[in-house]
Amino acid sequence: MTADGVRVSPAVRAFSEDVLGRVASGARFCELFASAEAGGARLVAVLADGGALDSETVVVPDEEGQFPSLTPRLPAAAWYEREIHDLFGMEPVGHGRLDPLILPLAAGSPRPRPGSGKPLDPVEIDVSPLPAHLRGEGVFTIPYGPVRSGVFESIEYLVETPGEDIPHLRTRVFHKHRGVEIRFEGMDVEAGALLAERCEGVASVAHAIAYCGAIERLAGVEVPEAAGLVRVIHAELERVANHLESVIRHAEAAGQAVAYARLTLHKERVQRLRARLCGSRFGRGVVIPGGVSGAPQLGAGDLFAAIDQIDGPARGDLRLLMATPSFVDRLRGTGVIPPELAQQYAAIGPVGRGSGQMEDVRFARPYAAYGRLGHQLLEPRLEGDALARQRVRLDEIAGAFHLIRQAVDRLDQVTRGAPGWTVPFDISLSGQALGWAEAPQGEVLYYVASEEGRLVRVKPRSASFHNLGLFHAAFPKDVLTDFAFIEASFGLSIAGVAS
Repeated sequence: MTADGVRVSPAVRAFSEDVLGRVASGARFCELFASAEAGGARLVAVLADGGALDSETVVVPDEEGQFPSLTPRLPAAAWYEREIHDLFGMEPVGHGRLDPLILPLAAGSPRPRPGSGKPLDPVEIDVSPLPAHLRGEGVFTIPYGPVRSGVFESIEYLVETPGEDIPHLRTRVFHKHRGVEIRFEGMDVEAGALLAERCEGVASVAHAIAYCGAIERLAGVEVPEAAGLVRVIHAELERVANHLESVIRHAEAAGQAVAYARLTLHKERVQRLRARLCGSRFGRGVVIPGGVSGAPQLGAGDLFAAIDQIDGPARGDLRLLMATPSFVDRLRGTGVIPPELAQQYAAIGPVGRGSGQMEDVRFARPYAAYGRLGHQLLEPRLEGDALARQRVRLDEIAGAFHLIRQAVDRLDQVTRGAPGWTVPFDISLSGQALGWAEAPQGEVLYYVASEEGRLVRVKPRSASFHNLGLFHAAFPKDVLTDFAFIEASFGLSIAGVAS
C-alpha cells in the first residue's frame, strides 16, 4: 500500500508515471486499453512521438485488480479507463467517475475480458436510468435518446439545465455495443478485414486500411504502388461523403432547405460513384491484407469526368452556404473548444484541427500512397468553434478532390504496365503490430495480435471514441438550441464509439 492508497506493484506504478512523463515531454496520448493474459491483464498505452507510434505496456495481476488512474493528470485517458473498467473490472484508482460507458453490467455479471480466447458467458445489462447530477430549484433533467427523431444512431444524453444553458451533459453509448473485439478472436487474418470495415460503417475504408496496415507490418511487406493509390482514392471519397454529411446536418438544423437538398444530392452522387468503382457505396471489399481486391471499375477518363461533375457544383453550393449570414451566425462562437483544452484531450481530426491541433497521420505517418502524392497538410484553426470545425472540413473536401485527381493520374501511369494489386505473404503470422489511418473523423488505430494466422486480440480505436470524451466540454456557454449544431460539428459515429 502506497501513500496514495493504491495497492499496486512497482512495475504498474512505473507504467503510469512513464506514460504521464512522456506526455509531459510532448508525446501525444493516442489510446489506452487492456488485453487478458494468464493471471492478469496487460495494459497498453499507445503514444505518438516525433512521427513515430509506439507503446508502453505492463501486466496488472488479477490479485491487484487496480492501477493508478491517469485521468487526473491526463483527461484524455478518462473514457479509456471507463472502458477498461467495463470490460475487465479493473479499477483506475483516483478516476473519480466510473459510470458505465459501453457495457453497463449488473452486479455479479461476468466481464468479457477481450483477449482471453474463452467463450463469452452471458452477461446481464443494467439499464437503470442515469442519476441526475445537478439539483436545485428550476433545474430540468432531459433524457435525450437513445431513440431520437430523424435518422440518428442510438446514443443516450442526459441534459441537465436550469432552462437554456447546459452546464452538465452526460453520455451513454452502450446501445451500439456489439462485442466486436470478442468477435475478432479466432478469425483468420483475411476474414478479419471483413469485420474491420464493419466496425464503423461511415469509415469502412479507413478501418480496413488501419487493420490491414497492422497485418502488413506484422508480415513485413509493403503493398504495391497501384494498390496504395486505389486505397487513397477510396479513402478520400469516404472523406468527402462524411464531411458533406456534417454540413448537411448543419443545414438541416439551421432550416436551410435548399442547401440541405443540394448537398444531399452531392453526397448521393459521391456514394453512387463509390458504388460504380467497386460495387459498394461504402467502399467495402476493396482493401484486403497485402493490397486491394482489384482495379477500379472505371477508367481514368471516366473517373476524372465523374469527379469534375461532383467537385465543381458541390464546392459552389458550399461557398453559397458559407456566404449566408443566418447560417454562419449559428456556428460562429458555438461549441467552443479552446486550443489548450483540445491539447489536454489530445483531440484529433477536424475537432482537433479546428482547435489548433496540427497532426494529420496521412502526412505525419504516411501510409497507402500518401507519401508519393503532393503534400496537403492544412493549417489548423484556432477559434475552436463549430464554424472552425466546419471550415476545416470544407478545406479537407477541396484537398480530398486534389488528392483523388493526383492518385488517378498516377494510377493511370502505373497501370500501363502490368501492375500488381497485392503482395503475397505467409498468412500464418505470429506477433503483434499497430496500424493506422486518417479517417474523416480523425486517426483510427488498430492493435492486432496473431498466432499462426489466427487473431487472438484485435483492438480497434476509432476517432469517434477518442473525441466524444471531449463532447461534454463544448456546452458550458451554449444553450439547448445549439445542441444539434455542436453534435453535427463533431461529426462522430456512435457505432465507432461503442463497437
